[in-house]
Amino acid sequence: MFTGLIEDVGEITRIEKSGTGVFLSIRSPLICDGTEEGDSISIDGACLTVTAVGDSSFTVFASRVTCAVTTLGEFRVGRSVNLERALQLNARLGGHIVQGHIDGKGTIKRIIRDENGLAITIAVDGDIRAYLVEKGSVAVDGVSLTIVTLDDEGFMVYLIPETLAKTTLDKKAQGAAVNIEIDILAKYVEKLLSREEDMKDDRLKKKLMEEGFM
Repeated sequence: MFTGLIEDVGEITRIEKSGTGVFLSIRSPLICDGTEEGDSISIDGACLTVTAVGDSSFTVFASRVTCAVTTLGEFRVGRSVNLERALQLNARLGGHIVQGHIDGKGTIKRIIRDENGLAITIAVDGDIRAYLVEKGSVAVDGVSLTIVTLDDEGFMVYLIPETLAKTTLDKKAQGAAVNIEIDILAKYVEKLLSREEDMKDDRLKKKLMEEGFM
């Protein structure tokens, strides 16, 4: 579990293909400090398990499925990536609950910069948009952001200088693909509501049977 508050921007230093995916080596002395094999690291929002760690770089394995549903399949040596270690239970939850399970990819459609920050409009599939609400939370490449507005294509977020300085989002260009994770609370609410509807249907069917209508 993560918060969406990026700890460091790392650099991809090696990509080694295997039969079922790729091994990624990432340089980040900060993230390596205290990290052990088996730990979970969010890389551009995707939760991956550390397979090896040194003083300044660590290695993770990304499966073929992960590469297909996220932007990890587009990674190249030299790419900068957002990094966050798993949340500790005694730490403040400054962002929102992020699982590191990417729901899909979005595409940056518009970038508007002003004296205070950057407004980015991101297009997403309808299946993702259905879970988004204005002033709600969303993770973009692992960064916890607040949705400012929604439109027919997707949503707009506004990045303050602090976020731009500590993440890779300031380097994104129009047309770039980004990883999207919707708020887990939205998924649970939908599940509970659908269960309630199912229970209503079951009660109705039972009543109809009791009265001889079925």
